[in-house]
Amino acid sequence: MNENPLHYKTLLLLLAAVTIAFIWILLPFYGALFWAVILAILFAPLQRKLQARFKLRRNLTALLTLGICLVIAILPVIITSALLIQEGASLYKNIESGQIDIGSYLEHFKQMLPPYAEHFLDRIGVGNLTGLRDKITNGAMQGSQMVATQAFSFGQGTFDFVISFFIMLYLLFFFLRDGTDLVRRIRIAVPLGEQQKRRLQLKFTRVVRATVKGNILMAMAQGVLGGAIFWILDIPSALLWAVLMAFLSLLPAVGAGIVWAPVAIWFLATGQIWQGVVLGLFGTFVIGLVDNVLRPVLVGKDTKMPDYLVLISTLGGLAVFGINGFVIGPLIAALFMSTWGIFTGERPKVKLPS
Repeated sequence: MNENPLHYKTLLLLLAAVTIAFIWILLPFYGALFWAVILAILFAPLQRKLQARFKLRRNLTALLTLGICLVIAILPVIITSALLIQEGASLYKNIESGQIDIGSYLEHFKQMLPPYAEHFLDRIGVGNLTGLRDKITNGAMQGSQMVATQAFSFGQGTFDFVISFFIMLYLLFFFLRDGTDLVRRIRIAVPLGEQQKRRLQLKFTRVVRATVKGNILMAMAQGVLGGAIFWILDIPSALLWAVLMAFLSLLPAVGAGIVWAPVAIWFLATGQIWQGVVLGLFGTFVIGLVDNVLRPVLVGKDTKMPDYLVLISTLGGLAVFGINGFVIGPLIAALFMSTWGIFTGERPKVKLPS
């Protein structure tokens, strides 16, 4: 390089400063930007197919793809979230008003237990159900207040939500239209070899598509199956439990079992044997089969990551980034593996002395 080294260092410092400042001003809308990128990656193949088939301009194909994305991916999430809030608020309201009497359920549960189980509960200090009933009731009250508060907060934050939503749609349109050019510019700016950049780009897109599509299909399948069996067994608020099982299915290995397993145990303990057996068998061999068989095929196969790494990266991503973490966690893990693979494959070979 013929330029003055001091000038080059100054340019690098300026570049780092303005990049950090740019990221800082984008942070309030990082969710909108993140999901615009994710949806653009998912729907870019559709946009290219539409453009090749109908020979339309990029503006029209991007707008058409945006409309399809809105109908099949975005609106269902909004509707499901609204139903979840409505069903949750209704359930907690019934608990708070006493229409659902937790105390009588617990008392009935204890009476149905065999003597050895009652002695075991007494030995561990929970034989007296009064304190346990009060704790559960207080927890239900707090849950009711939390749902009401969240609904009220959502109402107060409607303007912010609408702004973020339209920012996401606006960015998604341009990412669909100009995505190829943007990717090309990023690849030019990254100071790596062409083969290395291509490898990282392929890994990035594969992980995003496999993780989002795989987890969404798993969530939909387990939510529908769980809600259907709850409805057949006449369990109240089946829609709420279906949505909860769908969300909890984002957690590999455990997932929807957090919901259906305690209900099956409750049925068995209260003498409703056939309901408990049916729910237990259905949850184990149908809902569990979806998670244990299809998840590695849809998620682990395309990401080329072992199941344990998919599990721990998903859990870690959810813990750090919230709901966005089910994509960010496996994505970071996949890029971690790819980057270390590039490093170990191209570092200088050191000849050990004999």
